[in-house]
Amino acid sequence: MTLWNDVLPFYPQPRHAAGFSVPLLIVILVFLALAASFLLILPGIRGHSRWFWLVRVLLSLFIGAEIVAVHFSGEWFVGRVWTNTSYKAFSVARVQAHVGLHVGLVGINITLTGTPVQQLNETIDYNEQFTWRLDEDYTKEYVDALEKGLPDPVLYLAEKFTPSSPCGLYHQYHLAGHYAAATLWVAFCFWILSNVLLSMPAPLYGGLALLTTGAFTLFAIFAFASVSSVPLCRFRLGSSTLMPHYGAAFWVTLATGILCLLLGGAVVILHYAGPNALRIFLDQSVRDCSGQEKRRSPLVLNNPLHKQFGAQNLSITTNL
Repeated sequence: MTLWNDVLPFYPQPRHAAGFSVPLLIVILVFLALAASFLLILPGIRGHSRWFWLVRVLLSLFIGAEIVAVHFSGEWFVGRVWTNTSYKAFSVARVQAHVGLHVGLVGINITLTGTPVQQLNETIDYNEQFTWRLDEDYTKEYVDALEKGLPDPVLYLAEKFTPSSPCGLYHQYHLAGHYAAATLWVAFCFWILSNVLLSMPAPLYGGLALLTTGAFTLFAIFAFASVSSVPLCRFRLGSSTLMPHYGAAFWVTLATGILCLLLGGAVVILHYAGPNALRIFLDQSVRDCSGQEKRRSPLVLNNPLHKQFGAQNLSITTNL
């Protein structure tokens, strides 16, 4: 940034990327490490069960990673617009810029990027985050933004989400994000339980746990989507209007919930319709079946000493 009224706009806190954060990166790396570890031991699994384990483990890791990662994503409710708007308070100067609004479960992220970036002898590239976690004060963060003298578009959108705003967006998205996050953590617990039960001779309960995982994931979607029934304030930014819509995190979570319901329903149906096929797919009875086939094979006992004495070659056959 360059000088503005002989003041350097220093930022004591780290800047947060819109829709991406360090916790999100850590979650992705952890689950990628688990997937890579499984792929390393995959060649040691023999037979067709290798592909069963591949599909089963990768699907399970995808579900778990998605449930955790969306907590730290700002792509639940997004909006972007190009506009010609005022830049600073008490100034008639206007800039051409892209303005972005990213709403997550714990706060909002506002971006302002000039087109071109260099305008009014400044680098117009702002990326500001305002959070409403239980231990953080959204109003204080907004007051700090006012004291720093952030551009008008950033302050305008941030003001719409303050608790004192007549729009009421703070209470709607704060409560919706709080309940959505809580139900997603419950879904994550049931995901862990489903993996444990499906690894034991209890596929029915594993399928029910997977159904519960999908149900709580969809509850999170419904909790966040409940704010859509309330008319939003119009976000007028200069010559344009910003129209937010559901983002990638919302739709991926919805798809994950439906996937959990389909997989859990398939496990429960196969438990009653085809339990043998289910056990084979879960690789619980492959070794048992192979062992039974070996025990049912005939065992032939021959004594080679009988040939030396000209005795009749006798063989004893028994089924084990």
